[in-house]
Amino acid sequence: MSRIRSVATSAAGINRRAVLAATAAVTASAGVGYALRPTDSQAASGAATEAVNASSRQAPAAPLAPYTKGTTLASVAKAVSGSGYRRLGDGAGWTRVVRSDLATPKSGRAGRRTALASFVQFTDMHLMDTQHPLRLEYVRSADPHAWRPQEALTVPGAVSLVERVNALRGAPVTGSPLHFVMTTGDNTDNNALSELEWFMTVMSGGTITPNTGDPRHYEGVQNSGLSLYWQPDSTQRDGDKKLGFPHLAGFLAAAIRDVRSPGLNLPWYSTVGNHDMLPLGCYGHGDSWLAEQAVGGKKLMTMSAAQSLKLQTAITKGSDPKGLAFRDLLKSHTREMRSVTPDEKRRPYTRTDYLKAHLDPAHRGLGPVGHGYSSANLDAGTQYYVFRISDDVVGISLDTTDPGGHYQGSIGTAQLKWLDKTLKDNKDSFAVVFSHHTSKTMTNTQPDPAHPGERRHSGAEVVSLLGSHANVVAWVNGHIHRNDITAHAKSGGRSFWEISTASHIDYPHLARVIELVDNKDGTLSVFTTLVEAAAPHRTDFSDLSQTGLAALYRELAFNAPGAHTTLGGDPKDRNTELVLKKG
Repeated sequence: MSRIRSVATSAAGINRRAVLAATAAVTASAGVGYALRPTDSQAASGAATEAVNASSRQAPAAPLAPYTKGTTLASVAKAVSGSGYRRLGDGAGWTRVVRSDLATPKSGRAGRRTALASFVQFTDMHLMDTQHPLRLEYVRSADPHAWRPQEALTVPGAVSLVERVNALRGAPVTGSPLHFVMTTGDNTDNNALSELEWFMTVMSGGTITPNTGDPRHYEGVQNSGLSLYWQPDSTQRDGDKKLGFPHLAGFLAAAIRDVRSPGLNLPWYSTVGNHDMLPLGCYGHGDSWLAEQAVGGKKLMTMSAAQSLKLQTAITKGSDPKGLAFRDLLKSHTREMRSVTPDEKRRPYTRTDYLKAHLDPAHRGLGPVGHGYSSANLDAGTQYYVFRISDDVVGISLDTTDPGGHYQGSIGTAQLKWLDKTLKDNKDSFAVVFSHHTSKTMTNTQPDPAHPGERRHSGAEVVSLLGSHANVVAWVNGHIHRNDITAHAKSGGRSFWEISTASHIDYPHLARVIELVDNKDGTLSVFTTLVEAAAPHRTDFSDLSQTGLAALYRELAFNAPGAHTTLGGDPKDRNTELVLKKG
């Protein structure tokens, strides 16, 4: 049995002596003590925020490690036999794969290892206001997956994921307490203020009404009578019903009904993604007509396949980063727009709005205050920070969204220099880096309108920088909606693992538990264990309760026309032990 090192000890700062002197030896649970905040070029070294003790976590006592209950080691949703619309049931679990790309695993390590950190990653939840006037559902005429039948259920689906994490009895391999949850971006979908409020409430607890516009009923493509979309409440033989999708009377009323989130029983941190900061995840802020359209009373629901393909191609290529051609396209279709109820809650939110929402005491949950962000971020206009996970480990959250537009990412020179300095300042601690974009999707170097003269840097440059620091062990991200784990080997024996996790909008809906351990033989291991939401695999079409909708969310996603079938990744990208040499 592993010897588990206690990490609920002094939450020393990045500048340990200075912070201890300033705060008279603040003590806190690992990962929840405080975050050191960045300005434009460096981390602030102020006093700690109020500590939150891990003992406040209301979860069952940790069992003897290892354990599998509630994880994909025990069971994974699997389609039953048949064709057309397929129902889900309980399938066999995914086994753990040991990867030796970066170091040779040594025998006996299970008996020697000590736990350094354990946490959960959420990514790409895409909490979605499906009635938003700017949504691009009509692109489905060219691409069947441009609109997905499960989209109205993102909120109950996300709450079910919170319920799963709350029920976990510790880290699956070591039995160590879980210290925090980190979201790695695309927490919202349309950059709408309504979605931001829903996200904060899902994470910290409370009641969400996943509805905008008319408070009495849904107004959108799913009761439009258009055969392009699944019309669940109608007996109309739409395109999806021809594929076997069910007629579910009362579905839309249930989808906009109040949802109650218990909130995470762990502290949580936040990382920003392109769908959080850019309207529709791809357009830069600044066009007043599009901003007015977002809160207005007209919504386009149909467009020809040819025009839809042209629009989709422009988005893919990033040829319209400011959305000016998109604006002109919408203007040319004003006569075809349908009337909906205007709603100011749909307005695009800004970086300041995002930071203030995280700093709002109403959304504190179990902390920390700001969920990684602070007033220093507000003052500097930044969304990156560093925080201490345990005595031996720091976490670094990056902002890889390019404010100039397009869904691929990059970082500016100021942030790159800050990252380099932060890693140097913490050379005696292992470092886990978090971002939304992956190394291969940081290819967008559109200038930042706020800093037009600042160079933007690609993922390859970030990989090179991380590889120059011996203390980096993992880079955890999302964006690609696919499980993918990449080994990065650098000169001098330096190496790290890049861990990308599938989304919670496209099937399979997953989160990932990550554990860092010292094998006491010159190597470290990073264990990754995937978990599904708590809702049962089997659905009941007559059950439109909150839990029933969460189960249906998964099954609809599995059956979504045009859905990619490889997002679960290979076994080597799922439940793993990733071995690497100690730097």
